[in-house]
Amino acid sequence: MFRLPSLDDRAHSVAMLGTESTQLGQAIAPIAKSHPGKSGFHPLADGRDAFAARSLMADAAERCLDVQYYIWHADLSGRLLFDALFRAAERGVRVRLLLDDNNTNGLDLVIATLDYHPNIEVRLFNPFVIRKWRALGYLTDFRRLNRRMHNKSFTIDNQVTIIGGRNIGDEYFGSSEEMQFVDFDVMAIGPIVQEVSAEFDRYWACSSSYPADRLLPLPSRKQRVLTRRRLMRTSFHPDAARYGRTLSQQAFVKDLLSGTVEFEWTDIRMVSDDPAKGLGQAAPDTVPQRLKETLGTPLSHFFLVSAYFVPTAVGVQFLQRLVRGGVKITIVTNSLEATDVAVVHAGYAKHRRTLLKAGIKLYEVKRTFSAPSTKDRGLVGHSGSSLHAKTFSVDGRRTYIGSFNFDPRSAQLNTEMGFVIESTALAEGIASYLEGGLRDQAYQVKKTSSGRLKWIEFSPEGTREHKRDPYASTRRRMVVALASFLPIEWLL
Repeated sequence: MFRLPSLDDRAHSVAMLGTESTQLGQAIAPIAKSHPGKSGFHPLADGRDAFAARSLMADAAERCLDVQYYIWHADLSGRLLFDALFRAAERGVRVRLLLDDNNTNGLDLVIATLDYHPNIEVRLFNPFVIRKWRALGYLTDFRRLNRRMHNKSFTIDNQVTIIGGRNIGDEYFGSSEEMQFVDFDVMAIGPIVQEVSAEFDRYWACSSSYPADRLLPLPSRKQRVLTRRRLMRTSFHPDAARYGRTLSQQAFVKDLLSGTVEFEWTDIRMVSDDPAKGLGQAAPDTVPQRLKETLGTPLSHFFLVSAYFVPTAVGVQFLQRLVRGGVKITIVTNSLEATDVAVVHAGYAKHRRTLLKAGIKLYEVKRTFSAPSTKDRGLVGHSGSSLHAKTFSVDGRRTYIGSFNFDPRSAQLNTEMGFVIESTALAEGIASYLEGGLRDQAYQVKKTSSGRLKWIEFSPEGTREHKRDPYASTRRRMVVALASFLPIEWLL
C-alpha cells in the first residue's frame, strides 16, 4: 500500500552543452581563456549577497537552471526564489529542481505546480510515500529515510555555479527575525562548473530521485493559478522591500557580463558522495577518512569551522595524532546557547576535555555577535546568530567549503558535496580571523587546574569566566547530559 512508485520510463535528461553562446558564456569565455585549466571563485560571505547572486543569476539564465537543495522553506526568500524559477521557465529556460524530501512538508502543492510547468521538472530524493503523516514513514522505512541528500548547488546555463553551506530560507540570507545562520558560499566559473553539472546529472538519474508527479496528486487548474498568483504576489509583500533594496544594490550580473567581477583563479576540486549512499549502497567512511580524502593530512596547521561538530572517538584519536605530529589545531563550533540542535551538541561536549588535554584550541561561538567584515570572509554574523558554516583550512594553502560537517551523519549517512580550493589568500584569511578575531565573537573553552571546564568570555567590559555552558538554559543542559549517555552518536 505504501510502496515507492516505479522508476520505469523515467524521463532522461543531462546538462546542456553548447551554452557558450549565452550572455554568461560569452562574458566568461575571454576571462577563462586567460587562465587555462583554472577555475575562478568569488566568495559570498554576506547572506544578502548570497540571495542576490541566486536571484539575479536565475533572472539572467537563458538555457538552463540545475538546482539541488536539502532545505527549501516556503518563507519570503523561498517564495521569491520559487518565483524566479517560474519566471525563468516562462522565458523558455529548462529548470531541473532536485530537493531532498525530508524538509518539503507543506510544499506539495507548490512542488506539484512547479512540476506541472512544461519547462520545469522536480524530483524528490528519498521521498516519503505517506505525505501527511510522515512519522509513519520512519516507522516503516527508517533505514532509507534516515539517509538524506545534504548537497546544495545552484548552476546557471552550465556557466556559473554557487556552492556552499546555505540552504534556501530567510535564516540563511540574513532576513529572519528569529535566527540568522552564519554561512559561506562561493560563486564559481570555469571548468569546475562542468564538473558540478555532471554531478548533478548523476544525482538526477540515481535510484533515490523520484519524479514529483509520481508521488504528488495532479493539482487542479484553480490550484495552479492560485499558487502561481501567491508566488508572484510575494515580491509586493512589505517585507520583500529589503530584498528589493539588496537586489538593486548588487551588480553581480552586470559586473559579470562586463568582466569586472573579481574572481581568484586557481585549482578547485569538487568532492562529492556517490548518490548510492542515499540507499546505503556506498562504502561507509569515518570522519577522519573523509577529511583526509578531501583535504589531505595537515602538516602544520588545521583550522576547523563546523556548526555541528561530533568528532567521535576515532576522530578524537586522529586529531590527537595530528597534534603529536606537530600540527596546531583550532576548532570553532557553536556554543550550547547558539546551536539550533542541542542534542547534537552532546556528541561534541563529551569529548571537550580530551581535546583540550591534547592541546587543541576550542572556541564556541556566542549567540549574539557582531557583523562580518570582508576581511574575515563572513565566518561570523550579527545579533541572534548561529554558526552554520562548514569550512576547513589546512596548512595555509587549501580550504574546503561545502555541506560536510565534521560528524558521523555527514560521513556515513547523508550525501555531501563541496569544493577544495587551493588559495593561500582564502586559507590565510580564515586562519588570521581564527587566530585574532575570536575574542569578542566566541567563548574560549579551557581546563581549570582541577580538570574542570571553564568558558572565557571577552568583552569591552573585561574578562569573565563561566563554570558551565554560558547562558544556556537548564533544559538545554539536561538534554545534553541525557544525550551524552545514549548510544546515538552514529545518528548525530
